[in-house]
Amino acid sequence: MANLIEGEVLQAFATYATIVVLKMLLMAPMTGYTRFTRKAFANPEDTAHGKTPEDKKKMLRVDPDVERVRRCHQNDLENIIPFVIIGLLYALTGPDLSTALLHFRVFVGSRFCHTVAYVFTLPQPSRGASWMVGLISTLSMAYRVLSTVLVL
Repeated sequence: MANLIEGEVLQAFATYATIVVLKMLLMAPMTGYTRFTRKAFANPEDTAHGKTPEDKKKMLRVDPDVERVRRCHQNDLENIIPFVIIGLLYALTGPDLSTALLHFRVFVGSRFCHTVAYVFTLPQPSRGASWMVGLISTLSMAYRVLSTVLVL
């Protein structure tokens, strides 16, 4: 176990997991920025910079661009958290470094492609394909974990 914790696979996982978690964390300020530039807020207290009550009321609205960024962030939460959990378990099974790097890099690349496709409204199947590639990478790691640790 000590070799696994100090090993290159776990270090690689830590690097790539940190990259996608940071990417996910940056989606919140991106949502805030989009809200501010579109003047589209969800809460009355967020409209404090409106000059009149009518201005403030107009700012309480749903904006398609804000919702697009929010959905992208939600999709990150739905995919990156499982990747972090399954990826850690996968790294602890002692996989070959090159195979592990392939899994980690494919997942990270797919999440960045997914975000670009989502935020910049690229035509399908770009977003769906990038999501599927990341899912397959995570499922492949999950299969390795289960096949390594299951004793039937």
